Amino acid sequence: MKKQLILFIILSLICLSFFGNNSADTIKIKAHLTAITKTQQPRNHKNIDQLNKTASYIYNEFSHYADTVYFQNYTANGKEYKNVICVFGINNPKTIVVGAHYDVCDNQEGADDNASGTVGLLELARLLKGKVLNHRIEMVAYTLEEPPYFRTNKMGSYIHAKSLVDNKTDVYGMVCLEMIGYFDDAKKSQDYPIGILSWIYGNKGNYITLVNKFGKGKFARKFNKGFKKKKLINTKKFVAPKWLPGIDFSDHLNYWQFGFSSLMITDTAFYRNKNYHKKTDKMETLNITKMAQVIDSTLETLINLE
Repeated sequence: MKKQLILFIILSLICLSFFGNNSADTIKIKAHLTAITKTQQPRNHKNIDQLNKTASYIYNEFSHYADTVYFQNYTANGKEYKNVICVFGINNPKTIVVGAHYDVCDNQEGADDNASGTVGLLELARLLKGKVLNHRIEMVAYTLEEPPYFRTNKMGSYIHAKSLVDNKTDVYGMVCLEMIGYFDDAKKSQDYPIGILSWIYGNKGNYITLVNKFGKGKFARKFNKGFKKKKLINTKKFVAPKWLPGIDFSDHLNYWQFGFSSLMITDTAFYRNKNYHKKTDKMETLNITKMAQVIDSTLETLINLE
């Protein structure tokens, strides 16, 4: 009996090692959210020491899983800021960028905006380790997405997107994780930039959105199709002109600017989450289970994308 028990434990550990890296871990998600949001100072552009501590946390987590990890340092208004980058499938020719910003607007924890996206990167890094990939995946945690740097060439995503052009990187496309943790099943919990859209998409904020512009390109088309096909979470695709309010309110706008096929995965931000840019944007308001489903669907789409 004792030998059988030992054998069972060994087989269980082997199975855990082999299969346990296939889906997002809600315990790890909560731990990451705590580490990133429950800090002494808000991680805004004024608190550079706190931003650097957050960047170091991301770097250390990336280092557990990726062979290539580095900071992309740059200067804004005489102060140094840094993106954090890691790479998987480094020998594959075409690059897919997956990015999320880790800074916050003003003095708040910024759980949904955008610790949720940043944690998405950390879990994706863990899950990508050891996977056979069709493409080179470059994961980037951006600084300075929020005001006063939003829509300037000091955004971390602008710095990164421009570096891809300067280095003549063969970019297949880009995925932006921007607020992926807030969901609400209540009626009238979902707003839209144009009211009539509620007739099409419904008035419940219980889905994740793939936001695209007209002329989105081959990568975005394939990613949308693959993500929705997984059916791991209620998903709606949104395609609109760039001028529609909210469609370019994150880091993907800079990849559009440089001509890369890109999209944003989001819970629709202020159109649903009324904690947006407020001190009430705390991790306790997030749906960790659905957040994990978004991460899992993103992972499966990236792995299987041709």
